[in-house]
Amino acid sequence: MGNYFTIFLGVIYLFGVVFIPKWRRKKLSPGWRFYELLWFSICFIIYVIFLELTLQTFYFLMPLGFLLLFLFCYFKERRRLINGLLFNLFLVVGMTYLGSLLIRTMNPLLIGLAGLTLIVLVLSLLLGLYALLVFLYWNALVVLRKEGHSLANLLTLLLAIFLTVFLIFNHFSERILPSWASLLFSILPMLMVYFSIVFYNFLTISVIYQFNQPKYNQDFVIVLGSGLIDGKTVPPLLAKRIEKALQFYQAQSQATLSPPKIIMSGGKGDDEHLAESVAMKDYALTKGIPEDDILIEANSKNTLENMKFSKEVIEQSFGGAEYRAIFITNNFHLFRAGLFAKMAQLNANGIGAKTAFYFLPNAFLREFIAIVVMHKRRHLIICGLIALMMIFLAAVDYFLT
Repeated sequence: MGNYFTIFLGVIYLFGVVFIPKWRRKKLSPGWRFYELLWFSICFIIYVIFLELTLQTFYFLMPLGFLLLFLFCYFKERRRLINGLLFNLFLVVGMTYLGSLLIRTMNPLLIGLAGLTLIVLVLSLLLGLYALLVFLYWNALVVLRKEGHSLANLLTLLLAIFLTVFLIFNHFSERILPSWASLLFSILPMLMVYFSIVFYNFLTISVIYQFNQPKYNQDFVIVLGSGLIDGKTVPPLLAKRIEKALQFYQAQSQATLSPPKIIMSGGKGDDEHLAESVAMKDYALTKGIPEDDILIEANSKNTLENMKFSKEVIEQSFGGAEYRAIFITNNFHLFRAGLFAKMAQLNANGIGAKTAFYFLPNAFLREFIAIVVMHKRRHLIICGLIALMMIFLAAVDYFLT
């Protein structure tokens, strides 16, 4: 019976693989990769539960419980950093469970997946940090060549230099430092491990948040502004945000014949000739959007103010708080913008405009630093506890040896 079920589920899965792209082509938003991944996950979970039930055990309830906890917290409030931690806890528990299931069943599919996972892990351990260094130096050169030499564009280069110095010093530290000094030096790698975990959780929820699929029933679409070229011209990065908004506007218009209002949000910088929102509105008008469907918010100076002042525009225009709204920014900025929307008590989630790949590592580092600063008290406490623990161990080693 087990073989028949496996064949049946395999046929169902292949049918979905073929059907999903064709189904999505008929939709206004034709993206299909998310649905392919979702379909694979559903089929794989069903297969794993079947294997467990054939053993007459119910250990699958443990990872399933973590998955349900993540889903509950995520759909209750998408804009929370803890969702990344919960998803990664599900992955750790799930991988441990699958390892246990493999040992108990020696299932060929699980063996194949375990082999691929092992290869990735071994390559990551052998080449991961060095490959990361090569990538960071390459990315830094590309960013500096295409985007200029501002401090914000130097983040990948600074990280690469820091990791290079750390690896060199770490290689020689055990030979030149006494044991108590080595314990003090170990504060740095422990802090690096801590912030690596924090960054991984942030990156996880940032990627998951990209899959937000708002319904075509929005009353407002907020476009977050950015700087202007020569103080008056919409740059390519901002143009992508506006184009994403226009794409959603047109798709909802076709789906419901009731287009949303587009709110262009951005004030006038000290070096700008006009407010960003005005330049954004002019750009949208050249694309054929009716002027009556464009509102402007021209007082904000940062993302938090974008959200606060756009909320005021919405409530004044809508006449109440029962509106439906989304915001649009570039994909790397999407999750942090969501945090600001939550801080402003703006009931809106976001969708992201695409950004050139070479720009993403530097941009995500900048976003991560901003997230850390937003929660600096928590991180300072944890870093302080790590440092105090290692100082205590170093003192014990110094006085007792």
